[in-house]
Amino acid sequence: MGHNSVYMQIKTSKNIVPVSDFKALASDWLRRVAASGQPLVITQHGKAAGVLLSPEAFDQLMEQTRFLGAVQEGLTQAAAGDVLSTEEVFDRLEQNISSVESNS
Repeated sequence: MGHNSVYMQIKTSKNIVPVSDFKALASDWLRRVAASGQPLVITQHGKAAGVLLSPEAFDQLMEQTRFLGAVQEGLTQAAAGDVLSTEEVFDRLEQNISSVESNS
């Protein structure tokens, strides 16, 4: 996976920091996450308490989440028999195109 993937392997020695260390050097950690694209796990009392992501990694994660949700919704609809034939799809497309053209 590429540099921008949120699925990058976390390097334990470099990507996990106690909350006290994070607070002391927050701006440095923000720069590191932005530059590396890798998430930072912030611990409290030795346990993961949060994860810091770059804005790009967060956007990618949200896009993937929306995509997976749409796929799941489609699968649920298909399993329930809520599907259209090819002919029905083309009929609806033609209706939409006609509607757009008449409103132009």
